[in-house]
Amino acid sequence: MIRKQRNMNVGAALIFVLFGLLFFVLLFRFVSIQVSGEVSGQPLVAKAQQKYFRSNVLEAKRGGIYDRNGEVIAEDTTSYTLIAILDEKMTVNKKNPNHVVDKKKTAHELAKYIDMEEDEIYRILSKEGLFQVEFGSAGKDLSFDTKQKIEALNLPGIKFRRELKRFYPNGIFAPHVIGFSEKDAEGKQTGRLGIEKQLNDLLTGKNGKWDYQSDRWGYLLAGGKENSKPAQHGMDVYLTIDKKIQTFVEDALNQVAEQYNPKKAIAIVVDPHTGKILGMGQRPTFEPATRKGIDKTWHNEAVEISFEPGSTMKVFTLAAALEENAVNLNDTFESGTYKVTENSRAIRDHNRKGWGTISYLEGLQRSSNVAFAKIVAEKLGFETYREYLTKFGFGKPTGIELPNEASGKIVYNYPLEKITTAYGQGTAITPIQQIQAMTAIAGDGTMLKPQIIEKIVDPNTGKTIKKTEPEVVGNPISEETARKVREALKTVVSSPKGTGYGKYNIEGYEVAGKTGTANFTENGVYLHGGNNYIFSFLGMAPADDPELIVYVAVQQPETENNVGGSNSVSLAFKLIMQNSLQYLNIKPSGQEVKKPYELPDLTGKTLGDAVREAEKAGSEAIVLGNGKTVIKQMPEHGPVLAGEKVILITDGVRRLPDLTGWSLRDVMKIAALEKLELKTTGKGYVTNQNLKPGTIIKEGDILQVDLKTYGERTTDGHEDKQKEEDIANDSEGG
Repeated sequence: MIRKQRNMNVGAALIFVLFGLLFFVLLFRFVSIQVSGEVSGQPLVAKAQQKYFRSNVLEAKRGGIYDRNGEVIAEDTTSYTLIAILDEKMTVNKKNPNHVVDKKKTAHELAKYIDMEEDEIYRILSKEGLFQVEFGSAGKDLSFDTKQKIEALNLPGIKFRRELKRFYPNGIFAPHVIGFSEKDAEGKQTGRLGIEKQLNDLLTGKNGKWDYQSDRWGYLLAGGKENSKPAQHGMDVYLTIDKKIQTFVEDALNQVAEQYNPKKAIAIVVDPHTGKILGMGQRPTFEPATRKGIDKTWHNEAVEISFEPGSTMKVFTLAAALEENAVNLNDTFESGTYKVTENSRAIRDHNRKGWGTISYLEGLQRSSNVAFAKIVAEKLGFETYREYLTKFGFGKPTGIELPNEASGKIVYNYPLEKITTAYGQGTAITPIQQIQAMTAIAGDGTMLKPQIIEKIVDPNTGKTIKKTEPEVVGNPISEETARKVREALKTVVSSPKGTGYGKYNIEGYEVAGKTGTANFTENGVYLHGGNNYIFSFLGMAPADDPELIVYVAVQQPETENNVGGSNSVSLAFKLIMQNSLQYLNIKPSGQEVKKPYELPDLTGKTLGDAVREAEKAGSEAIVLGNGKTVIKQMPEHGPVLAGEKVILITDGVRRLPDLTGWSLRDVMKIAALEKLELKTTGKGYVTNQNLKPGTIIKEGDILQVDLKTYGERTTDGHEDKQKEEDIANDSEGG
């Protein structure tokens, strides 16, 4: 018994010693952790912060791009990405689940709002071992309206991630000038073309940060610590582009594309008093939001591509000769053929035989290659002419604020190359270089740099950080010479002998300009015959005191029997020039002009007064709603043209009108005002709509319209296409 008691005492002592050692080990560990703040070399405070402190990025907006009047061209808008939480651990209270509970029901409901089949949604929701899932492109770029409708379903586990999306509200609107931006591999919006690329650093903002203390599920703790650094939004860029004039450019190019199906077409409008580009477009083109069509051409043809200008080059050859008093336009020469040296190849006028002995003025009117070859070789001199090519800025970039500008190439080594340069062959220049040089002719000898940036504004402070002023880049000729050149160029359009006669006249305005027909190469070989040319016109109006310069070039238009190729150029030029002059209230010579009507803010006015205001300009007032007071309008305010639709929104039930024959731009007005999701097929004018006329309009409804071009409607028998007659002197050579 005594022996057993002794063993128990020994065992108890050992247990006491063991627990005593454990206690001292734990105490030592506790003290060491308290002192060092580390476990296994890992700082506990940092670990706690990592677990319970969250850091969210406050995304900076990319700067907006606007026209010269502040109309939006590109801006960031909010979009949403759909997310489904699958992890059951996210649910603490079963009565209020935070994960997807009923996958079948959830798939059925989501299929109503995203473009994905119910079975496919169910398959995604049924994936094992994932915390959350997304739904590809169908679940991205959702509108706020769609988000609200899905949230109203109260589907457990369905969440949204807010994102910024680049929005181009005007559709196809100078996309090669504006460019586009897209997210790079790091998810950062980056400009890929045009202004978006050229000014990417300015447009890109700096993200902010929001740090906060959270619970185990990531929710903000009441009374927890918070720290935020606000985002710095990117700079806002205002372009010299005028939305109205750019619309004229796009519409004119659309008509050229529909009627002539050219390989390429270019149009530029510039203010010769400032050098500011008011409009610039091309075909083929692309849709900036979807990139549809961009595979046809990445290049801004007006800036990045140089080609033989053809006879528009004769404008600057003539200016150089008149400035040097090297030629009298009343002097005569023998047209037809000319050899600059005894052994050189003979050059010919475009009709192959010439017009006999004619004056140099008639040589200009008829676009005689021989006339300008003789001027450079025999009157002006090769060295002097080369100096003027430099004075007019050929052979170097203009410096316009657009990426990848080409410098062109002056080929000027041998006598034959020198005389062909005089009439626009062999040497390559860009359209924007021609525009710059033409400002000297229109601007009384002062040559201005072409500009596309009006100003840059910091939206964080409201301050203008850069304001662009006209920049003189040379005075290649005198005011008197410029006037003489304009007088001569007027006869190209007004004289029956002129290559522009009957095609470029605009009622009420005198036009001065020069036609061009240029060869181009394909696989290193010149193409000839038919319409295998680049037809162009470089003109200004009013001729005596030009307010606008317009350049149009069309490559390989399709015409009946391959004649009348320059008709495509005259169509675009006249549409752009006449509409722009009227919009700018440029008074026709000898006529009174009705000033474009300045539409005021009609909101708050009675419907009757608002309709009368719109109709003063000859515009068509479209009223939506049965109320008596206007609550919204489109356009909001500013100049409106005769025939333009003005949308007036009133209180009460609003019904969709018959959109047949409407342009896409007018349909977009209603879609924007009523927050409809607009979907389109084709291009041109509306022929069909999914929502019948009279349908009550509901925010978020999908409006699908089918459009057809003029040519397509003609094929369907809706219209009779009037035949165009070819005008003499169509192909002037050069």
